[in-house]
Amino acid sequence: MRPVRSLHAASAIAVAAALAAITGCTEKSDAQDGDHVINVTATDDKCQVSKKEFPAGHVELAVENKGSKVTEVYVLFPDDRVVTERENIGPGTKQRVTAEVKAGDYQIACKPGMKGDGIRQAVKATGGKAVQRDPRLDKAVAAYRAYVQAQADETLPKAEAFAKAVQDGDLEAAKKAYAPSRIGWERTEPVAESFGDIDPKVDVREDGLEDGQDPATDWTGWHRLEKALWQDKKIGTREKDLAGLLIKDLKDWQNRVGKAEITPTSMANGAKELLDEVATGKVTGEEERYSHTDLVDFKANVEGAQKSYDLLKPVAKENDAALVTELDEQFAALDKLLDQYRPTPTSYDFTSYDKVGKADRKELSDAVNALAEPLSKLAAAVVK
Repeated sequence: MRPVRSLHAASAIAVAAALAAITGCTEKSDAQDGDHVINVTATDDKCQVSKKEFPAGHVELAVENKGSKVTEVYVLFPDDRVVTERENIGPGTKQRVTAEVKAGDYQIACKPGMKGDGIRQAVKATGGKAVQRDPRLDKAVAAYRAYVQAQADETLPKAEAFAKAVQDGDLEAAKKAYAPSRIGWERTEPVAESFGDIDPKVDVREDGLEDGQDPATDWTGWHRLEKALWQDKKIGTREKDLAGLLIKDLKDWQNRVGKAEITPTSMANGAKELLDEVATGKVTGEEERYSHTDLVDFKANVEGAQKSYDLLKPVAKENDAALVTELDEQFAALDKLLDQYRPTPTSYDFTSYDKVGKADRKELSDAVNALAEPLSKLAAAVVK
């Protein structure tokens, strides 16, 4: 499993507040008894599930974090591919996650501290009938699959331009190519993360390395090169080798992304994941701590979330019109706010995030939280 990025102590209070805001909507009630509901209780050293066998189909995880650490909960295929996940579940909070699960063996994993393989429970989905979907949802999945493949295909030339600048030793050209090379990845990151082994190679930060990993030898990918370009201000043999390795790993992503397991609920949950990424990484300034290109990632995350939402919207609107109205309003409000930090509505030349003051960061955070709260309900609305 990918090592999930840890949080700097300096921003722990801000992140805790963000987590409380984006998870607050789920704290009001416990899950009702039913075959499709699995209660998951996470602590610092346990991952308890209310049932280890359940009917295949739409399953709801009712997660409660009773531990002292921020945790994550995953439903995993036997080979560690991700069926669904919910990250950044703060201590003392609850969340609900709706997922589509085929018959078969799985594991439910809780990851206190958001690192390692997690504490796992073997579970089984029974029954041989496939989920009967609205045909419009099958079209949405097909369209989204085409979208993620297109994003990967469009990313490679931009990443190759970045890698070439690094390998040429051209510091300024590499800096200029860095942020554009990440846009497609950031738009579709939940799909890339579903494979488990690609994200740690290309997008991990130094503080996201697993215990025992050596940054000098084990840290690879965009952020390792980001540090070299902006903090170290030099390109050596190691960096040139890492640029080539980045392209190799991104080609692996490009070749595999079209085969990813995608369902309507994974699209909806992925949209929520992207907003959580913004809340706990981009708004805090931790994601791009050397380059300060956080707003480029921020916008790409929001665009990816909106793509999933737009494709699922026709069905969601029939099932929960009020939710769709709120989501439309909150996406528009966030987009308008982000536009203030770029010269034109289509430019990706965003303001350097170190120039964004505390009050403005709070305004951005509040807008993200206002969208993330209703977005957490999208998966349930799609399968009503």
